[in-house]
Amino acid sequence: MPNKTNNGISGARITGVFIALTMLVGCSVNPLHKITGDVMTGYAEAENTPYVLAMTDVQKACSLGESVDPLLYSFSRVTTEPAKTGTLLSVLAGICMEQQAFEQELRYLRADYQGNTKELRDAREAMQRQYGTTAERRQRAFNRMLTGFSYEPKPDAQCPELDSDQDEITFLLGLISGAQAVLNDGKAQGRAGVSRRLAAQVERASYCVSNQKWAGIPQGLRATIWVLLPDLKPAEISAGTWEVLARNRRLGVEKGLRVTAAFELMMAENVGRDETIAKVLAYLDETSDEFDVWERYQLADLAAMRIALAVSDRLWTREHGYRTPENRFGETGTGKDEGDSIDTEGLL
Repeated sequence: MPNKTNNGISGARITGVFIALTMLVGCSVNPLHKITGDVMTGYAEAENTPYVLAMTDVQKACSLGESVDPLLYSFSRVTTEPAKTGTLLSVLAGICMEQQAFEQELRYLRADYQGNTKELRDAREAMQRQYGTTAERRQRAFNRMLTGFSYEPKPDAQCPELDSDQDEITFLLGLISGAQAVLNDGKAQGRAGVSRRLAAQVERASYCVSNQKWAGIPQGLRATIWVLLPDLKPAEISAGTWEVLARNRRLGVEKGLRVTAAFELMMAENVGRDETIAKVLAYLDETSDEFDVWERYQLADLAAMRIALAVSDRLWTREHGYRTPENRFGETGTGKDEGDSIDTEGLL
């Protein structure tokens, strides 16, 4: 007969080994995941973020945001949420989705120009869906920024601690995304449910960074909000809102970031100020040869110029059924265009 004592000892040993292995696995996998997440977040903050902000390929940068965001944020299950890096990733992902929405908007405008009702309705639906997703991504960027800096933009809130230029630009990009989320949700017919209260929060928080240092972006952002919500404009500011936007657009060109010019164009298009659009587009074209970009943050400048080109393309498409021709940026496309009678054989 088998020895029950020996069997008992063997069973205990097996059980002990099993428990030890279970504890070992638990102690080796989870800490490894945490360490990997911490290393990736540290690398993204120290190296990847500065590299991306200086990139000149906007499409590649925005694709990075879409692809890396789920990977990096999955580590928030085992370690601290990488909210600052996540802000930039959501900003980049928003640029990608906005470009898709913009293409659908051009399809909508072409259908309108051609009188194609079915194409128009389909394009409008696709456009609104994608602007809704754009608004969601940009609202997420704003919320991540708030988390990253432990900041709640209440009327009496103190500014967050911004310890470096990278902190300040991350904070600013989060604010810009918040304002854009409101505008994008408007084009989406409210599908993302972005509250206009968010615009007031952006306006308050923009005072936390230097306007002169950051190329007129903070005050330009405030003026953008004042167009939407005029009651927020302080009584002590005697200059008109559009004057404030124009002044900061010029400051932006001087400092090497044309972000405020994009604000001015977006809001002029939003309220139908065609003369302002024509003036800003012409100004950007006239100053392009002498413009000296702030290389550390040239991705922001190029993303702003994408917005300027999008405004121009919408004007040309409404007027002629096609986007801005080569070497015609800076013109509004109003009136008869030489391109209307172009020899199509020359395109082959």
